Amino acid sequence: MIKELQLQNWKSFADATLYIDPLTVLIGSNASGKSNALDALLFLNRISQGVTLFTAIAGDQNLPPLRGGLEWACRKPENQFTLGIVLASSPGKQDYHYELSVVVNGTKAEIASERLALLSQDSRSQTPRERVLFQTREEATTAPGIPAYFRTGTQGPGKRLDLNRGYSILSQVETLNIRKEVLTGAREVLSHLQKIFILDPVPGHMRDYTALSEQLLTDGSNIAGVLAGLEGNRKTQVEQTLTHYLRALPERDIKRIWTEPVGKFQTDAMLYCEEGWKTDATHEIDARGMSDGTLRFLAIVTALLIREPGSLLVIEEVDNGLHPSRAHMLVDMLKTLGKERHIDIVVTTHNPALLDAAGMTMLPFITVAHRDDATGYSLLTLLEDIDQLPKLMAGGSLGRLSSEGRIESALKQEALP
Repeated sequence: MIKELQLQNWKSFADATLYIDPLTVLIGSNASGKSNALDALLFLNRISQGVTLFTAIAGDQNLPPLRGGLEWACRKPENQFTLGIVLASSPGKQDYHYELSVVVNGTKAEIASERLALLSQDSRSQTPRERVLFQTREEATTAPGIPAYFRTGTQGPGKRLDLNRGYSILSQVETLNIRKEVLTGAREVLSHLQKIFILDPVPGHMRDYTALSEQLLTDGSNIAGVLAGLEGNRKTQVEQTLTHYLRALPERDIKRIWTEPVGKFQTDAMLYCEEGWKTDATHEIDARGMSDGTLRFLAIVTALLIREPGSLLVIEEVDNGLHPSRAHMLVDMLKTLGKERHIDIVVTTHNPALLDAAGMTMLPFITVAHRDDATGYSLLTLLEDIDQLPKLMAGGSLGRLSSEGRIESALKQEALP
């Protein structure tokens, strides 16, 4: 699983690290940098799919651009950014460190440098031992292709291969004749980047009939098609779980959530709900009659139930449209399903109720995005690393501290010389 996201000269960040846990909560005021950090995960996911570096930022006819496009990909006045991840390898005894630097101008985005290393813990040192699997060399970057050197197991820089500067080297390794150790590491990192899923449910897109589908779209628009396309027992289990969690959401009694194919050819689907009050007969509605909050919640639960184990699910404004009294239920659901399905989750929120619902046990997993008063750069600070936190917590709940701006005030005071 991805343990760290490292940001250098990316958008509003000069140098920051987002630590990723089974459930990571990212908080901060508007324009603090939360969305910029999440955009880095989206960029890494896109390049892992074989998209060019340029298209991953600027978009094309099939892919929307990242917020700000090429012009705002780098922190001003820089023209180069670096993104890195630390990934726990499958056996769990070693980590991979992947780092990509991209140089950007008005018309191009190309590799400036890229490297992948295997990190091994040494009992005699706090610093992990590093074994470079591949890397580029700065002295050779004027070549038409990007010269990359791959580990061979012998002394020396390694096997040189000149590759396309417009794509990540990581996405090109499958075509290369390289050492198995290097290929295994590259595949491991690629796999986890490909499992990043940015979910931004748009209720207005979820109310119509949709074709049967295998993969959930990022806006949740094809939720009915995905659920209806599940096989027998799997479909039953997923719909029962959806019903279980949805019952705690509204005041009325939810009997059942389900989907079914519709139309002459049974290739489209609709989402249905059976509801009613305890003393009245039940009635059925479809997605067109469901509230925005209900549809967003259903999309989140669905993503957790159908995403591949080992995925990283990213949800901005996770509680949007949800009543504050249901915040405890949302947090419990995220923790429970994330653990059961072996899916890590990163969410952002402005909701004080959700922070209160997270409780003291979540303090180590909450990160504050904020701006440096002197430079304007975005910073990421673990909540538990704020020196004044014990004093702050004595004066009110976490939600209250957030809504009153006292967390940001404490960070500003600690930054003073």
